[in-house]
Amino acid sequence: MLPFILEPTELHHHLADPRLLIVDCCSAEKYQDGHIPGAVHLNTALLISGIKPAIGSLPTTEQLSVMFSSIGLTPNTHVVCYDDEGGPWAGRLIWTLDVIGHAHYSYLNGGKTAWLADGLPLDTQIPAITPTTVIVSIHPAFIATADDIQTHLDDPDFLIWDARSHEEFTGEKVFSARGGHIPGAVHCEWTTLLDSSRGLRLRTDIATHLAKLGITPDKHIVTHCQTHRRSGLTYLVARSLGYPSVRAYPGSWSEWGNRDDLPVTTGT
Repeated sequence: MLPFILEPTELHHHLADPRLLIVDCCSAEKYQDGHIPGAVHLNTALLISGIKPAIGSLPTTEQLSVMFSSIGLTPNTHVVCYDDEGGPWAGRLIWTLDVIGHAHYSYLNGGKTAWLADGLPLDTQIPAITPTTVIVSIHPAFIATADDIQTHLDDPDFLIWDARSHEEFTGEKVFSARGGHIPGAVHCEWTTLLDSSRGLRLRTDIATHLAKLGITPDKHIVTHCQTHRRSGLTYLVARSLGYPSVRAYPGSWSEWGNRDDLPVTTGT
């Protein structure tokens, strides 16, 4: 119905479409200050388990069922996701939709930032939500585990995409028991995929940029960060480019860096 990467003006033309569920992944305060007309707010804390050490792991199926029911998701709903950070939380939501088998979605390119840059209006009215009954089941094809990764570290067709900062990747900044990165991982920080001059839209040369780093569609890609928030964007990007094999590692470095039995590399 709508393209995966949706421009603000195109969404503006479809705001009255009853099949759309526009989901705002900004903070509650920013949502109340103004949101895209008709958008419902999602507390993004509900997208993660919050259980240490792997706080970014999936919530239970019961928790996910309650969350998606509360925002009115149906099998025929087309979800439009956005945030105001350039896409990490929106990407995390898109990954979660893949995990539960809901394939109808779009990402608002640049989110709220691009919407405002294009001169489009915000609304402060809170829309009425008709709750639904969603029974979630998990599709593991989109999920990578630490054991999956360790098993394939020597596979030349397997690629780890680390979306964290350079300092986290090298081990200069440490947010777990150990710093560094998964052996063989390719570093591509999530912010390098955004064009700040275009309202935090995805850069137009993104496929070429990734190819230069070796992040190519022939690889079996697993992406991660510290808690699978920032790598929500990298997952989104790979999916939008049509990469046929891409998964996310929700345990991310908060799990890997806190397990003594897993290998770690430091430096570049």
